[in-house]
Amino acid sequence: MKYISIQEAIKKGKGQISIRGWVYRERKQKQMAFLIIRDSSNIIQCVVKKDKVKQKQWTDVNELLIESSVKLTGTIKPDKRAPTGYEIQVSDLEVVDFAEVFPISKDQSPEHLLDNRHLWVRSRKQTAILKIRSTIFGAIHEYFRKKQFYEHQSPNFTPNACEGGSTLFKVNYFNQDIYLTQSWQLYAEAVVFALEKIYCIAPSFRAEKSKTSRHLTEYWHAEVEQTWITLDELLDMAEGLIKHIVQTVLKENKQELKILGRDIKKLEPTLKKRFPRITYTQALELLNQKKKIKVKWGKDLRTIEEEKIVELYDVPIFVTHYPKKIKAFYMLEDKKDPKVVECFDCLAPEANGEIIGGSSREVHSDKLIQRLKDEGEDIANYDWYLDLRKYGSVPHAGFGMGVERIIKWVCGLDNIKDAIAFPRTMLRCRP
Repeated sequence: MKYISIQEAIKKGKGQISIRGWVYRERKQKQMAFLIIRDSSNIIQCVVKKDKVKQKQWTDVNELLIESSVKLTGTIKPDKRAPTGYEIQVSDLEVVDFAEVFPISKDQSPEHLLDNRHLWVRSRKQTAILKIRSTIFGAIHEYFRKKQFYEHQSPNFTPNACEGGSTLFKVNYFNQDIYLTQSWQLYAEAVVFALEKIYCIAPSFRAEKSKTSRHLTEYWHAEVEQTWITLDELLDMAEGLIKHIVQTVLKENKQELKILGRDIKKLEPTLKKRFPRITYTQALELLNQKKKIKVKWGKDLRTIEEEKIVELYDVPIFVTHYPKKIKAFYMLEDKKDPKVVECFDCLAPEANGEIIGGSSREVHSDKLIQRLKDEGEDIANYDWYLDLRKYGSVPHAGFGMGVERIIKWVCGLDNIKDAIAFPRTMLRCRP
């Protein structure tokens, strides 16, 4: 018998079919049993009647527990009372494996679910998130490949910092200290002089001692670098990427968004409106005027301040031109105001805060050297990077997007730990 997915069976809607999957829910009576079976595509109610199956099969049914794996054949028909509107009257059933008592039941604590994440990924919620995650990864690739970008990967072991030494994970690399990468960027800047338009989706690592709902120590980073591009053009690219991601998810993941209870009306303005663009200085003025929050010029925006700003908008916004002293050494000094750099953070609505950060890159080696000295870095560690400015340096720019952060926003999740199958945080490195 040819097996089909549960979703294919539902689309067929009638006739005899064979499916295979796992017991999602079970309820047994004297003469019949109701089994909700799941596979990767959907769930469906299956009715097993004692007088319609063999004695051995009926005995097996009564021993089934949640997550037992089964194969079954029967007749599918519409039933409005069933969870997905269809029901299978079972005529033949084979138990592939009898499960033990499942350690996850209703109303479990978040920590218990994280401790058992290797099993909790089977839940409808986590399955829906993982499907949307897959869609988002595909949308990122599609967006950049349609724009004729080349995919390029940089090393995960690096000799130096990109975003700040205090957040580096040190690794013993054959008796010498190196670090897990914070970003592909420094190496990407080498390759961009060859390929001109490059992107990547890869893991990045930040040793931030943070316990917030927005931070992971290992996360997936969608990054892009391009030559001959202005800051405004970079913002256009970032806006286009976000719009493409949201549009693709709304098209391909209606069922998953419904499972998550996501209000898609909160995502629709992202497709219809242009994203506002304000400077860091204007952001401080807005915080003071609209939220009665005073931030001294020169201080970075904290999570609480980002959240207050995005309360004023129903779409992502760009905050540009941050103070030079709080940004990375490679960011380009603004020609009109040397106190700020040509950079941006993209802040997502619904209290999600920063999801993208990017900048134009400094073109001249002397300024890079001075910035590195100001930050107390050993110039020798950056000799190869400084070489890039000696041999035909040109204007270039790029950004990095935290993929889990955009998944968190699109899915309407409370915590970023649900945006990845096995989250790594300051307090968690298992399972």
